[in-house]
Amino acid sequence: MGQKNTKKFFYRGVKENTGLSIYKVSKKNATFYYKMLHFFFLFVDKEWHFTKPVEHSLQQVYNANEKIMKEEKPMTKQGKEMDMLQGKLSGKLILFALPLAFSSILQQLFNSADVAVVGRFAGGNALAAVGSCVALVGIFVNLIVGLSVGPNAALASLIGQKKRDKIPEMLHTILAFGVLLGVGLMVLGLLLARVILEVSGTPESVMGEALVYIRIYLLSIPFMSVYNFGAAILRSYGDTRRPMYYLIVSGTVNVILNLVFVIGFGMGVSGVAIATWISNIISTIMVLYHLAKRQDEFHLDRKQLEINKKALKKVLQIGIPAGIQGAIFSISNVFIQSGINSFGEDAIAGSSLALNFEYFTYDIANAFAQAAVTFTSQNYGAANFKRCRKTFWLCMAFGIGFTEILSIVFMIWDDFFVSIYTISPAVAVYGLIRMHHVCSLEGLTATYEVESAALRGMGKSLEPAVFTILGTVVFRLIWLFTVFKWSPTYSMLMNVYVASWVFTGVSIFIIYIRHMKKVEQERV
Repeated sequence: MGQKNTKKFFYRGVKENTGLSIYKVSKKNATFYYKMLHFFFLFVDKEWHFTKPVEHSLQQVYNANEKIMKEEKPMTKQGKEMDMLQGKLSGKLILFALPLAFSSILQQLFNSADVAVVGRFAGGNALAAVGSCVALVGIFVNLIVGLSVGPNAALASLIGQKKRDKIPEMLHTILAFGVLLGVGLMVLGLLLARVILEVSGTPESVMGEALVYIRIYLLSIPFMSVYNFGAAILRSYGDTRRPMYYLIVSGTVNVILNLVFVIGFGMGVSGVAIATWISNIISTIMVLYHLAKRQDEFHLDRKQLEINKKALKKVLQIGIPAGIQGAIFSISNVFIQSGINSFGEDAIAGSSLALNFEYFTYDIANAFAQAAVTFTSQNYGAANFKRCRKTFWLCMAFGIGFTEILSIVFMIWDDFFVSIYTISPAVAVYGLIRMHHVCSLEGLTATYEVESAALRGMGKSLEPAVFTILGTVVFRLIWLFTVFKWSPTYSMLMNVYVASWVFTGVSIFIIYIRHMKKVEQERV
């Protein structure tokens, strides 16, 4: 087709198909349009059909685009999800873990406000009463936090396997189960509170206030359960910032109410417990509101809240061993608490305040463990085992390193930090002993936490749970009835923590190495 014929052809075609006349445009623009349309007609015939080579090329582009669209994470009103399957790992792990660690530390800071306010404005007995409940509270909190690993891993695995259509069913099952779990634990706690406090050797002088505190505190368990399961849903696709924001708001309210109830109204331990209850309600409302406003697979519709047995089974396969591990871990602390109680009220109060610093440091180790389980779940679902192994080692290094940095800070200014919680020299002595024997080596907790998390991310939750129970329960009980009995000092009692961390970390590391070798051999 000559240039003149081509020109007439596309002029006629444009006018017939669009109703526009090319002659209405300026001469300057007409030249440009002519060249573009001439280029276009190199690819079509007189019947306006693509030539065969072009049609074949376009089909290839379409197929490639379809593949990309299937693999690409969708954009939502909430922004892009974190891509855990590609890109540099170290930066993403830090971006995931640090907001999570910061939010946990904030939560612990707000919980520490309970201890600080009670210790300074409600007296030593009130502080000892709250301290006596630490182990009991830990049973329920660790059980819930452990179980929430299941929702995190299950959803992350679906994302990694590109099975996003199954996410809504899983999400509503998770939240419905969270409600039932919270109510059940609350009722169980109210029935067993006195028995557990008596078994742990709580002094009669503080038993009354301890019961008041724990019974009010237990009313917040259903909200705590739903919040943790909701936050686990957010973590599954890489969002650790929103839970941090929610805790900042609820924690600030908690501190303000502590001061109002305890100092303003003189309510003592009951005021602190009520403040905790209200703050848990606030954080729960915020996470549920966010999920309800989403317009993607993670949208919460209360009408769809029901438990799917198949989805729940996947959650519980990972969650139950982790939850039981957390609860039994706290049960072992009940026995250790009985040993602490034998040294009197000053030891109880001192141990309680020092425990806060251990929580701060442990939160960092646990944050990288949460990163390990989430990143491993997605990459294991995508069969990227090399990236799973790299995730493990980076989380281990970051967990130990960042945790020990904070521990060193506490050790350097130990007198100052202890003085925040108490003005009693006797209480401070016991607090400092515990800090030097336990908090100084808190980085060791990252070993068994990251190892267990990596195994759970690959669907193996029973083995790390069993060996953690052996290391943190059986080992500690043996220590109490042998080493501590032979040398019944407060310092020797504190040494049980570090010894059990070393034993547990080495045991689970061996399991992890064996499992990774097995996985890689099966792939080959």
